[in-house]
Amino acid sequence: MYVPPIAGFAGLAIVSALILAGLGSRIALVVVRIFAWAWALLAGVGGLVLLIHEGPLPITNGWFAMFSGIAACPLTATISKKYAHVTIPGYVQFLVALLIFIAGRIAVAVVLHRPFLPHCEGKCWSTASLRDAATY
Repeated sequence: MYVPPIAGFAGLAIVSALILAGLGSRIALVVVRIFAWAWALLAGVGGLVLLIHEGPLPITNGWFAMFSGIAACPLTATISKKYAHVTIPGYVQFLVALLIFIAGRIAVAVVLHRPFLPHCEGKCWSTASLRDAATY
């Protein structure tokens, strides 16, 4: 089943907004961590697999997804705090991952001449359309 990458960011944005508004709790923090790890695994590992399978060129072949996943990964903040003594707030990680994601979509639109947001006409959830969506 294909889940648009923006869905992960939407969930993170909603829960992050609750926490920033003071309405969050420990449960909301756990949900944010789950979304962050999910995005790191989905985008980061997915981008790496795409790079291994398709090769490094064109630049849209997984680089942006991989770096977006690395930026969103909670382990990135932990490692930077432990070894570089630099604390990275969660909202900064989220914004960096989101900006890398948007830069990737812009690169797809400019380099590959495809639409900024993938659209579906007709059989959106068929195997062929899912395979085509994976190449965006």
